[in-house]
Amino acid sequence: MRFDEPMEAHTTFRVGGPADVYVRPAGAEELARLRRFARRHMLPTFILGGGANIVVGDRGLRALVVDVGDINHVRITGERMTVGAGLPVSDAAEQAAAAGLGGLDFLYSMPGSTGGAVWMNARCYGSSIIEILEQVDYLDEDGARHVMIPDPNQFGYKRTPFQTNNWIIVDARFLLHAEKESTVRSRMESYKADRTSKGHFAWPCAGSLFKNNRDFGEPTGKLLDRLGLRGTRIGGAKISDLHANIVVNDRNATASDIDALARLMEERAREAFGIELEREVLFVGEWPDRSR
Repeated sequence: MRFDEPMEAHTTFRVGGPADVYVRPAGAEELARLRRFARRHMLPTFILGGGANIVVGDRGLRALVVDVGDINHVRITGERMTVGAGLPVSDAAEQAAAAGLGGLDFLYSMPGSTGGAVWMNARCYGSSIIEILEQVDYLDEDGARHVMIPDPNQFGYKRTPFQTNNWIIVDARFLLHAEKESTVRSRMESYKADRTSKGHFAWPCAGSLFKNNRDFGEPTGKLLDRLGLRGTRIGGAKISDLHANIVVNDRNATASDIDALARLMEERAREAFGIELEREVLFVGEWPDRSR
């Protein structure tokens, strides 16, 4: 347990003020005890996975931050693979490939945890988590453990029941398929090359800033490209020179720099196209403007 833990050390954007209390439970039982303790003492709790899709405010988090990184078990039985919430999802894809299993490979080289990918119903390259998700173990508000058999009708484009319920994902079971390892790895390398070409690994960032569900007729990055926004900078944050829907931290940006740039992008899209962009990256913690 640590106090005043700088959240910049735990997010891919490398920004964020201190968390009041930071703890990393060793396993699911300790996680359940923490949940019951927080409930009993009415402590605000924030569950931290890979820190890949969040921006923590410069003032930090007034909460007990629970890092699930050590809940990272893997069990493979036939074509079924159970993965702890804290295991990096790219590592899960790697282990599946090594076992001759396809289905998770679309998430290879994506930052973030397996639990985070389930929480978001991560989608890319034409595939999404719900298509392979067979079961989720989670803790309710009282720390009791439950099993969910996912209903695809409750999962949408980067939307899941976990976003509207105060549950903590412990692990997830995926139904994969047997496939030649070399074939799976070939796809994985193509996905990594594509992400590299878009600048995902060149600077601290969180990938796409806004959701990309094509509700506006074309990918969000292309819409923003039409506004000539690549390279636009506020403080240490910049819209990537390689992709208009990616904001990067290339000069010791603050969280407020990133938020200001996101607001600029929203405003420009509203003025030019009459649309409201929806942020995919979560802006959490304390901010000067509480009306966000």
